[in-house]
Amino acid sequence: MRQITIVGTGYVGLVSGGGISEFGHEVTCTDMDQDKIKRLNSGEIPIYEPGLESLVKRNVAKGRLHFSSDVPQAIHNSNIIFIAVGTPQGSNREADLGAVEAVAKTIGKNLNSYKIVCTKSTVPIGTGKRIEDIIYSVNPEADFDYVSNPEFLREGSAVKDFMHPDRVVIGTRTTKSLNAMREVYRPLYINETPIISTSVETAEMIKYAANAYLALKISYINEIANLCEAVGADVHEVARAMGLDGRISPKFLHPGPGFGGSCFPKDTHALAAIGRNSDSPLPTIEAAIKTNESQKRRMVTKLKRLMKNDIKGKSVAVLGLAFKPQTDDVREAASRVIIPKLVESGATVCAYDPIAMDNFKNHHPDIQYRDSWQDAVNGADACIILTEWNEFRGIDLNKLKSLMNKPAILDTKNILSIEKLESLGFTFDNVGRKKSE
Repeated sequence: MRQITIVGTGYVGLVSGGGISEFGHEVTCTDMDQDKIKRLNSGEIPIYEPGLESLVKRNVAKGRLHFSSDVPQAIHNSNIIFIAVGTPQGSNREADLGAVEAVAKTIGKNLNSYKIVCTKSTVPIGTGKRIEDIIYSVNPEADFDYVSNPEFLREGSAVKDFMHPDRVVIGTRTTKSLNAMREVYRPLYINETPIISTSVETAEMIKYAANAYLALKISYINEIANLCEAVGADVHEVARAMGLDGRISPKFLHPGPGFGGSCFPKDTHALAAIGRNSDSPLPTIEAAIKTNESQKRRMVTKLKRLMKNDIKGKSVAVLGLAFKPQTDDVREAASRVIIPKLVESGATVCAYDPIAMDNFKNHHPDIQYRDSWQDAVNGADACIILTEWNEFRGIDLNKLKSLMNKPAILDTKNILSIEKLESLGFTFDNVGRKKSE
């Protein structure tokens, strides 16, 4: 059993802390935010993630998972220290490493014996060397090994992803640290999960390369969807046939209003910046960024066209605010672009999301919020679906039509039956499929 400290109790830190303690290790999740630690110690989980609450409570009850705001003491008591703080997008579109560097300084000042310092945060290639330099600058006699262990967690299924990963990537400089990290993930190794051992820099690159490629797939299928609209093809049939090709696979070939969340937008911008700064530009990544930004704006144009450009003073119901279902995350969500543009055009927006409304209110307190999709669409002149929550997939279209002032709907996630919309007389549009005449 290892004594492990995780610095940062955000999305990555909490899921990792719960998962590693489930593997049988003693884990202390730390944060400088004393209020957050107090809430965690009282059993309150500050983020919405299916399965996380039960995972945390189970391991707290077994005495393997702890929460503390005393970061130095936790560092003293640990064998391995995971850095799991945020790396938000800075004003220059590069990753902001301020929090990572602050943690590195704290670690350097509090190393009292040999330890492994491991980064799970998504950081630019070369950050490992930067962290090592920072630790040595404040503690020239520091005895430690550095490891890069990037996470590959999908919001909405992060607990499952951590407990049953496709692979675990461990970037090290010494055999000693590699063996220690293998021991951390021993239950996965026994279950024959691939453990990929690389250099530190390669591990850092793997994370960015993987995320950027998935973002590329989404931007590509959105461009194909837009072309399908122009030529009369059906993007669902196109994507299905493409996905049956083993070289391509069907994953991430789902058209929509553009990708969002905490990873893809930030990581594509950061990787593009790394390419420019390294005199090795990535034009495909730059193009994917532009396509994604334009796709969100395109949804506004489509909705206005659906409403015959008569939007001022009209009521628009927005169903779904999170960037994807099973999360309350609204970072870089399509709703963050589309709703302000609707408001700027003079529309009254009534929004509903089963989980993410409180988070969205922090950014847009000026729109109207409703407690159900029925309340949101009541009296609306148009409706736009932005998140494919299951309750929206099962919407009673007869009920929807009876509640709306005008039966006009833009289904940006392509979850509603075109045939049923046609039979009920809806004016409708979607992404890459047949629309109403």
